[in-house]
Amino acid sequence: MRKQKRILTLILILGLMLTGILITSDTAYAGKITSMQQAEKLALKKVKKAGVAEVDKDYEKGILVYSVHLWKGTKEYELTYRASDAVLLSYSWEEMRINKTSRRKIMSKSTCKKLALQKVPKGQVISIAKKYDEGSYIYEVRLQKGDKKYSLEYHARTAKLLEYKWELKSFKGKNKYPYIGRKKAKRIALSAVPAAEVVRVELYNDDGTFVYEVELVKEGYEYEVKIHARTGKVLHIERD
Repeated sequence: MRKQKRILTLILILGLMLTGILITSDTAYAGKITSMQQAEKLALKKVKKAGVAEVDKDYEKGILVYSVHLWKGTKEYELTYRASDAVLLSYSWEEMRINKTSRRKIMSKSTCKKLALQKVPKGQVISIAKKYDEGSYIYEVRLQKGDKKYSLEYHARTAKLLEYKWELKSFKGKNKYPYIGRKKAKRIALSAVPAAEVVRVELYNDDGTFVYEVELVKEGYEYEVKIHARTGKVLHIERD
C-alpha cells in the first residue's frame, strides 16, 4: 500500500514539474521572438487563414524587428513585431485589385473624412490629401488615436478603402544599430540595376561587416548587389 502511494506521489511530482516546464516555455515564447517561425505564427493568429509570402529580420530605428508579409483574398498584409518583447509595432494591408475604369464623381474631402472616422472611431484627422496614382485619384487620410498613428487611402471615385495602416507612435529606438533598412537597400540596388525585379533581400554579417545582399533579375540575367548596411555604399555587383 505504501509502495503504491509512493508511486502515485512520484507521478504527481513529475506531472507538476512537466507542467511548470511547459508554462515556462510558453511564457518565454510570448515575451520574445527569437526565430522567423515564431513571428510567422504570431502573424497568422492576427490574420487567420492567410498565406505567408515572406518573413524578414531587420533593424528599424535601431530596433531588431521581424516583418511578416502575408496574402489573403485580394489583400497583401505586412505585420512588424519587435523582437525583444513580441509587441506588434505596425499593421497594414493593401488592396491589390483597383477599379481604374470608374466614371463616378470624385467624392468630397468631407465625405472621405466621414469614411475615415467610421474606420477609426474617435480618431483625430491630421490631414487629407488628394493625389493621382497609377491612373486613379486617391485620397490619403492621416489620423491619430491613442498611441497609434494611422494612414488610410481611399479610391476618390468608388470610395473603396485601398490601403490601411497603423503604427505605434512610441516606435522609437536609440539608434544603436543605424542600418539603412531593407526598403532603402532595395532602392539602392534598383538604382544600380535599373528596371530590374528584386527577388530577395538578406541582411548578414560578412567578415565583421553587416551587409544587405540584394538579388535581382533583369532580361534573363541574375544580379547580386552587396550594400553596406550602415552607409548604403554599394560594395559589389555581380551578374550571372
